[in-house]
Amino acid sequence: MKDRIGIIYSTTDGQTLKICNAIVSVFNKKGIQIELFSIENFKEDIQSFSKIIIGSSIRYGLHHKKIIEFINSNKIILDTKKTAFFSVNLVARKPEKAQADTNPYVIKFFKTIDWKPQIVEVFAGMLDYKKYGFFDRLMIQLIMWITKGPTDKNTKIEYTNWEKVNEFGMRLVQL
Repeated sequence: MKDRIGIIYSTTDGQTLKICNAIVSVFNKKGIQIELFSIENFKEDIQSFSKIIIGSSIRYGLHHKKIIEFINSNKIILDTKKTAFFSVNLVARKPEKAQADTNPYVIKFFKTIDWKPQIVEVFAGMLDYKKYGFFDRLMIQLIMWITKGPTDKNTKIEYTNWEKVNEFGMRLVQL
C-alpha cells in the first residue's frame, strides 16, 4: 500500500494556507503526492495516513480551537504515525523567538497538550492591517505596540522566511 501523507491546517488570514501550499510544492517536486485539508472540512480516516502534518495560525495567543480538539481526540492514533506540527505567528518575526524551543506560543501549546510530534517548527506570519476587521486591527496594533512592532494601519509586511519553509518541507519529505 502506498504511503498517504496529509497536511491538516487552520488559517485565520490565509498565511498558514500559503505556507501549506509551499510545503505541498516541495513534495510535488520530489514526485510525492500529498493531500491538503482545512480542519474545517477534514472528514478523513486518519488511520489511512502514514504521515500527518498539522499547521495552525495563532490569534490572540492561541492556536485554533479545532486543531487542539483534533489533536486531543486523535492523540492515540497520532502517536502511531509520523507527525509534524508547525505554528504561524507574528512573534516569530523576532529572531530570538523564531524557533520552536524559543517561541512562547509553541512552548505554551506543548505544555497544554499531550502530544509530541517528531518535527516541530515555527514560522513568522504576515501583518496586513487592511485585511483585518476593526476590532482585530485595534487589538493587533495594541499587541504590536507592546512588542515594538509596526502599528501604522497601512502596514503590510510578509515576515515568512520562505527558505525556512522550504527546508522544513525537505525535512518532512525525509520523515
